[in-house]
Amino acid sequence: MIALGLEGSANKLGVGLILHPAKRGPAIILSNIRHTFVSPPGEGFLPKDTAKHHRSWITRLVLQALKEAGITMADIDCICYTKGPGMGAPLQSVAIAARTLSLLWGKELVGVNHCVGHIEMGREITSAQNPVVLYVSGGNTQVIAYAAQRYRIFGEALDIAVGNCLDRFARTLRISNHPAPGYNIEQMAKQGRHFVELPYAVKGMDCSFSGILASIDILADKLQNGPTELKDEETGEPITREDLCFSLQETVYAMLVEITERAMAHVGSSQVLIVGGVGSNERLQEMMGMMAKDRGGSVFATDERFCIDNGIMIAHAGLLAYRTGFRTPLEESTCTQRFRTDEVLVKWRD
Repeated sequence: MIALGLEGSANKLGVGLILHPAKRGPAIILSNIRHTFVSPPGEGFLPKDTAKHHRSWITRLVLQALKEAGITMADIDCICYTKGPGMGAPLQSVAIAARTLSLLWGKELVGVNHCVGHIEMGREITSAQNPVVLYVSGGNTQVIAYAAQRYRIFGEALDIAVGNCLDRFARTLRISNHPAPGYNIEQMAKQGRHFVELPYAVKGMDCSFSGILASIDILADKLQNGPTELKDEETGEPITREDLCFSLQETVYAMLVEITERAMAHVGSSQVLIVGGVGSNERLQEMMGMMAKDRGGSVFATDERFCIDNGIMIAHAGLLAYRTGFRTPLEESTCTQRFRTDEVLVKWRD
């Protein structure tokens, strides 16, 4: 079976084609194409502008994906699209495109939960068996484990997601949004040498990032506009923008490691799977790896092709559901900004 996947829940528009062999072997990726709406430095991406970007590029990407895969619309069994969660206007643009293709080509639709798409793609690529999942992105921060055909949320962000925290600090520093603000924060953090203490907000199994962002925004303002320079308390050396990026990463990733380790202990798992755009951060993977090693476990992660939002993850998760008999009727092919991970019945797993 072959599925076309359309993803557009935020500023990345992804189109992917995936093949599931008849004998249930590893999935074969036929094409995985992405185009990103990049806003100017110091600005975020507005829903209306992002939706316009998706409408402008969707046809080109679908045609390019078909050409790259070497197939035609007749070879496709179903069309999968992101039902949610995400930004309303971009989601609507992609849902309309999916409905249009469904009617033009006479193919059935499958609405996919964005978060489940990340998880299933991560499991497929890494071959992780039954890991605790850390899902970290610009819109979501969740610690998840599977039980009784649901992905159960053990902990999550109480306010803004960790990726949103990083992105908004990049705006504060007016860092370029190309290729991604979080990536540029990561590169600057590698040059940081002084750790600046920030609030550490772990509340049981949940995290809070808004206070940390407010605190480091104040420090950044003092650094850029203050009458005197910030200095390290121990060495007396000046604090730099790179030091702030380093400190922010170290703090928020330590929080994520803590709640992930607690979930591992609770469910008795020795594996961690990191998914979502922030999951491609090398420092997060390193810190999680040190924790897992101490527990005699292992960490699984993917590179930016599969961590960052993409169409192939929607195609893969959608095809898993399609093979169990799941369909999304045309009149129900809506989208929603709120669609929790644990709402999905995972019929394709025992």
